[in-house]
Amino acid sequence: MKANVNLFWILAVFFGLVAVTYVVWSLVLTQQIEWAGSTALTLSMLLALFLGFYLNRVHRHQGGELPEDIPSSNIDDGDPEVGHFAPWSWWPIVLAGGAAVMVLGLSVGFWLSFIAVPLLLIAVIGWTFEFYRGYHAH
Repeated sequence: MKANVNLFWILAVFFGLVAVTYVVWSLVLTQQIEWAGSTALTLSMLLALFLGFYLNRVHRHQGGELPEDIPSSNIDDGDPEVGHFAPWSWWPIVLAGGAAVMVLGLSVGFWLSFIAVPLLLIAVIGWTFEFYRGYHAH
């Protein structure tokens, strides 16, 4: 995380220098400030400052080094358990279809939403209780 903090501090300085250069250059060439680019570069600098500050505070208060900050660590040291996923499941496809019909109903005709709501409910319930019935029941 220390590398990320340093990266965001460097990005903040870079965006600050580029924003100042951009404003001066636009003043020299056109005698007025070009607001779109100046605002975008200044907000990019502020975003990098906010992220660098936040990550620095988190790094200081976490109570230890992360595996990516230790040169002798392996890739597996930072590999967390992210959960159990069913690669054979058809429910995400049904859920995506229901969500697509819902968005279509909200944008084209509201009557399609009445078809999408039961489809979405069935897909969410089916995906939630997938491991309680059938071949892969626990």
